[in-house]
Amino acid sequence: GGSAMAAVRDVEIDPEGTFKYILVRLQRPGGGEQRDIVRGTRAAEFHNHIFEKVNPEMEKLGFECKCLGGGKIEHNSKDKKIRVFGLSTGYGKADHSVTVEILKKEYTDYEITWSDDKK
Repeated sequence: GGSAMAAVRDVEIDPEGTFKYILVRLQRPGGGEQRDIVRGTRAAEFHNHIFEKVNPEMEKLGFECKCLGGGKIEHNSKDKKIRVFGLSTGYGKADHSVTVEILKKEYTDYEITWSDDKK
């Protein structure tokens, strides 16, 4: 069943600040079930640092990971706002509109916006 994939959190991002993020597609080897997740942290100097942490975790659960692109997230928990923008040099720009939809599942009472601005 899809229980293992359902147990993976949609979003894991820092509670505050501006940081790099990536959009990752999980999928069962051989196709079938798949879903997209958002991961971001200030601890990552480069986008691939985030992927290098997520990938082994997901492989252990039996999923293949593909990075669909990246960008930046500005998380203001006080004002309950999240802004998604920018891009990843290595992975290219994630589809920020997809990222926003995923963030909305977790941060239901936030104002969440995106743009193609670099800053």
